[in-house]
Amino acid sequence: MQASDKVTLQEEAARPVTLTRLGFGGAPIGNLYRRVEEEDAQAALQAAYDGGVRYFDTAPQYGLGLSEGRVGRAVARFGRDGVTLSTKVGRLLEDCAPEEVTPAAFVDVPQKRFVYDYTYDGVMKSHEASLARLGVETVDLLLVHDVDVFTHGSREASDRKVRELFDGGGYRALEELKAAGRVKAIGAGVNEWQVCEKLLDLGEFDGFLLAGRYTLLEQEALDTFLPRCVERDVGIVIGGPFNSGILATGAVEGARYNYDLAPPEILERVRRIEAVCTDHGVRLIEAALQFVLGHPAVKTVIPGAVTAAEVQANIDLLARPTPAALWSDLKSAGLLRRDAPTPGD
Repeated sequence: MQASDKVTLQEEAARPVTLTRLGFGGAPIGNLYRRVEEEDAQAALQAAYDGGVRYFDTAPQYGLGLSEGRVGRAVARFGRDGVTLSTKVGRLLEDCAPEEVTPAAFVDVPQKRFVYDYTYDGVMKSHEASLARLGVETVDLLLVHDVDVFTHGSREASDRKVRELFDGGGYRALEELKAAGRVKAIGAGVNEWQVCEKLLDLGEFDGFLLAGRYTLLEQEALDTFLPRCVERDVGIVIGGPFNSGILATGAVEGARYNYDLAPPEILERVRRIEAVCTDHGVRLIEAALQFVLGHPAVKTVIPGAVTAAEVQANIDLLARPTPAALWSDLKSAGLLRRDAPTPGD
């Protein structure tokens, strides 16, 4: 499999969104956890483009606009034609006093705070502000950002945001943007498959960006959600294929899982998975990156990268063939669900 291999988000879309099997996730270049110099961010983006990557995802949250600006400057260099862009709505950025800057995992960011807004006006304002930061006239895929429990703290709070999206007109704004040809596709970018399934019951969505919830460690989405996506021709972009790091680093001291230190049971499971990978001459990170693309609903994967070397490493990992026996042995050991589709199936 090559990073540059082309697929479409949906099989039957009237205005297809073309993706490459490897995409570029823009959160890390928004200074996620640490400062990334502009030169390094642009080098990473250039390495992705030079390696055949043509799908770039970003969001207002990522560095409070920093990531969108950096992606936009790269796209101006690449040329808009032939590049697929996605960004997100749900957070409006506002100027603020230094002490009011939104506390988050992003460092050395513009003097802004974000306000959640999933209403009609909020979606429209967010979309226009993103276009300005990106320096483009359109994006291809517009995603509702973080209407999940992980972000808002409880099922009740998540449900309120979903109601705001529909009762407050945010979903209507997405429909209007798509009908007017200002975006080709609409969806959501979240950390939980359950809220995606709820959205499927409430509206017509073209795709979802699902972060960390379908990986070598987690396959609950196979029960109902992913089969429904296949049935309804809804494409999936997988973010966080390494579960915040542990499937890239292995079970080392300080390994992170789901944005926190990995608990003992996760460390032990990763050790067992890695042992099977080693028996087949496959690196854990390589298996993690390739596994998710085995499912027919999954169109692309966007691992995080902040340097040109990391981007090139991901491109190289995707190109290495993995033996079918690896997947069958993981299933026999109870480390992978037996109904999980795998590369080459």
